[in-house]
Amino acid sequence: MLLAVATGKPLHAQATAEELTRFPASELTIKSGPDGGASHKFRVWLADTDRRKQQGLMFVRDLPADRGMLFVNEQPYIASMWMKNTYVSLDMLFIGTDGRVQEIRARTTPHSLEIIAPRQPALAVLELRGGEAERRGIVPGDLVIHPTLGRNTNRRQKTTTSR
Repeated sequence: MLLAVATGKPLHAQATAEELTRFPASELTIKSGPDGGASHKFRVWLADTDRRKQQGLMFVRDLPADRGMLFVNEQPYIASMWMKNTYVSLDMLFIGTDGRVQEIRARTTPHSLEIIAPRQPALAVLELRGGEAERRGIVPGDLVIHPTLGRNTNRRQKTTTSR
């Protein structure tokens, strides 16, 4: 997976990939269903630097069902991604400022250079194993709970209300 910066220009893969064990990791929960009664837990790596965002899940050959990668931005924008050097199909869940899934691009094609982008700006992108969202019944409108999403949402609210 490759993430483009706010300029909209694709970033190129680094010469050497960083081991995923060096990425920060944490728990993420998705609450789904009409009352949020279904709870889906994942252990996610955080793409917390430009270099890690560039690398994403490139070169990963197997992604367990309960693992993923979370990309969080300071402000919502339309991220442009592709699957170059990505060996596994992914579900890309685009997350809004309210922490809810806006859109799901399911079962992406490994190694494809086709640009994958949401229809509207997203605060974050969660990548899961291809087909996992459908298997678990995760749909747009479901709530994604992770500390980085709350922190970013609160920061924006403070900025908005302090004008």
